[in-house]
Amino acid sequence: MTTALSSSAPARPAPLPAAAEAADVRVGYLVYLPENADPAQLLHTHGLRAEIRPLGPRTPPAPAQTYGDDVVRIDRASRTVEVAGRELDLTYLEFGLLAHLVAHPHRVHTREALLSGIWGYDYPGDGRTVDVHVARVRRKLGAEHRGRIVTVRRVGYKYLPGHG
Repeated sequence: MTTALSSSAPARPAPLPAAAEAADVRVGYLVYLPENADPAQLLHTHGLRAEIRPLGPRTPPAPAQTYGDDVVRIDRASRTVEVAGRELDLTYLEFGLLAHLVAHPHRVHTREALLSGIWGYDYPGDGRTVDVHVARVRRKLGAEHRGRIVTVRRVGYKYLPGHG
């Protein structure tokens, strides 16, 4: 929806509720301007204060390349995982699954969220696909570290660093 500024009456934003003022809420508008128009001058003409800020970097900062805990180390750049000093041989999806869980410890991930985030939105599989891959990753972690991936019944999985 686009709205043209009227030349007769200056546009004034509606007053904010007291709670919103206390929270320093800011509202942004997308304004279409004629070609070669100076936005600050146009706003000033209509009695509005221009507050123009750069959007910042176009791409989000890259996530840490190496992360993990005292036992499991993930290196995204080389797509390798070390567990207690030994490198695991993981498939593409197993790496993605473990890297995602380790990057977000203690957070419960539903099977559906893992499917859409790691397999992709159009993946035709179901939650059992995640279960099978988690079982494979646990097997590759070994008996003493498989307990780090915890099943949350009827929901999904979470990664617990330092957990057996």
